Amino acid sequence: MGEASHHHHPPPPTEVRPAIALPIGAFKGPAFPPAEQLLQLQYCIHSNPSWPQTVILAFQHYIVMLGTTVMIATLFVPLMGGDHGDKARVIQVLLFMSGVNTLLQTILGTRLPTVMGPSFAYLISVLSIINDLSDSNFTSEHERFRHTIRAIQGSLIVSSFVNIIIGFTMTWGKFTRLFSPVVIVPVVCLVGLGLFGRGFPQLGNCVEIGLPMLILLVIFHQYLRHVFPIADFILERFALLFCIGIVWAFAAILTEAGAYNHVGEQTKLSCRTDGSHLLSSAPWIKVPYPFQWGTPIFRASHVMGMMGAALVSSAESTGAFFAAARLAGATPPPAHVLSRSIGLQGVGQLVDGLFGTIVGTAASVENVGLLGLTRVGSRRVVQLSSAFMIFFGIFGLFLYLDHGCIRDYFWFMTNYLIRKSRLSGKFGAFFASIPLPIFAAIYCVLYGFVAAIGISFIQFVNNNSMRNIYVLGLSLFLGISIQQYFVMNTDTNGQGPVRSDGGWFNDILNTLFSSSPAVAMIVGTLLDNTLDARNTVNDRGIPWWYPFQHRMGESRNEEFYNFPLRIHGLISNRFR
Repeated sequence: MGEASHHHHPPPPTEVRPAIALPIGAFKGPAFPPAEQLLQLQYCIHSNPSWPQTVILAFQHYIVMLGTTVMIATLFVPLMGGDHGDKARVIQVLLFMSGVNTLLQTILGTRLPTVMGPSFAYLISVLSIINDLSDSNFTSEHERFRHTIRAIQGSLIVSSFVNIIIGFTMTWGKFTRLFSPVVIVPVVCLVGLGLFGRGFPQLGNCVEIGLPMLILLVIFHQYLRHVFPIADFILERFALLFCIGIVWAFAAILTEAGAYNHVGEQTKLSCRTDGSHLLSSAPWIKVPYPFQWGTPIFRASHVMGMMGAALVSSAESTGAFFAAARLAGATPPPAHVLSRSIGLQGVGQLVDGLFGTIVGTAASVENVGLLGLTRVGSRRVVQLSSAFMIFFGIFGLFLYLDHGCIRDYFWFMTNYLIRKSRLSGKFGAFFASIPLPIFAAIYCVLYGFVAAIGISFIQFVNNNSMRNIYVLGLSLFLGISIQQYFVMNTDTNGQGPVRSDGGWFNDILNTLFSSSPAVAMIVGTLLDNTLDARNTVNDRGIPWWYPFQHRMGESRNEEFYNFPLRIHGLISNRFR
């Protein structure tokens, strides 16, 4: 019997895989993948804080939007020939209509937590109307004011149909489908950065009030949270109110001590807490109603200029909506949602004209920034803030407060302002007397927040694509540079650098190119869709972006943007 032979087979050769080349610098730290939602938000669009917090946060939104309202009334009413009483009534109607439009937009429009407030997009058009009527003969300045505001009313009413048509015919939605993240980045960035003139330049009008407000807000919101961890959520959400209270009291002390008795008129207007004359001029109770200033006046040249402002407000609101969606934890608004929101904004402008506001409304950029500052993107908070706007737009009355019921800071501020006005005081005018440099300091933070949110959209595109870098760079630079050129060459009468024989044509172009987001939207959309667009679909972020822009492309769209159940069945399918 032979010995069994054992055959030893050599092991199979080990496959040597090529080493994966890591990008330069990868060993130094982690790479952060794109995130569709901001993970550090405390409350998203559907989640709500407790009712006490909701009320305070809603009041905070009201205070923030009040700054722009007072700025617009302070700028236009004196030029129109109005007095302090006219200014107070204009502020009240602006507040009332802002509340109505905010409520409509959060229920039937985008349904995002966006406050709809008076817009500076109408600046040139309104100045043009004021200048056009300045040479007319009137028996008094008050008559000139009423005639001018009636002319503005007529222009707002007719030009509102621009937004109504492009919105409800889905034209605006079809246009926004040309967007990609490459376009969204400069548009949203410049929604914030384009308002830099309302930040530190306005703060500088009263540095001793504005600068402490800016420094305190940064310290309270960012640093004290780490020093006092137990008060973290309070400082994060309500630091703005604390800082306003402290600096407002400081400004009142300076005013009472006579620090501004021997300064220029501009300094008095910016720094004094009694410089607005609103407390002594505001009516106790005033319910806004249609045609309260008289029958609107319609003039073709005025209407055409206002149409340009309506288009600009659509562009700026669209950028704000994208920022608000990100800060509320929602998906980017689909095209049909943007269309219905712009259509509803047109309806709001129509109602603005009927009630006699001096400008139309658009999405409030500062309130969008407040969503990020507080990390609360709750829809309910913004809806409740509209109740504050409507309330203060109707009730000028600040009910008498017995000394035994007033405590600490509000005891001092209320009684101080009551003494200065020799009245029991007025609620809306009380808060509208906050010096404007305080609001300017707030805007430095909030506008910066919105601009940074625009930058965050760049994570969804190829950051290393030279083509994308070119489109982004040119859109950003021209958006700032062209706007600055038009602003610098626009005089106090609203006449910009375009000065042809057609006044209405001048107003349209001067208004359009005085808006940074509108310029960035035009330049970015044109370049992004013509520069090798078909071969750079992935680089442009289209595969990520496409589902969000179509009704059934992303299942979460319905969760965020569908109408409430009771309204859903009443609305046509094309607008749902």
